[in-house]
Amino acid sequence: MNVLIDESLPRYLKRMLNEHHCVTVQELGWSGIKNGLLLARAEAQFEVFLTADKNLRHQQNLQGRTLAIIVFPSNKLSIIKQRATQIAAVVLTMKPGTVVEL
Repeated sequence: MNVLIDESLPRYLKRMLNEHHCVTVQELGWSGIKNGLLLARAEAQFEVFLTADKNLRHQQNLQGRTLAIIVFPSNKLSIIKQRATQIAAVVLTMKPGTVVEL
């Protein structure tokens, strides 16, 4: 699966999800791009978007999107490591256009 990792999340997720093709927003040079444009760009190249932005659902109209979005409860590495198994399982089950809050 092609996975985009938002700039607010640790790059450690790339190692944790190494069975997928993971790229960070920073690696693409997309740092600082506003959510609407970021989602449009992501949708053209990725299947899943990982973010810690809990307000994304309220700031953007996500209906009709083909991009699956996973919203993390925190961007703290310790919390992400604790939920590694759950995160990996959720990524595998994501369907286009779905939004899951961990």
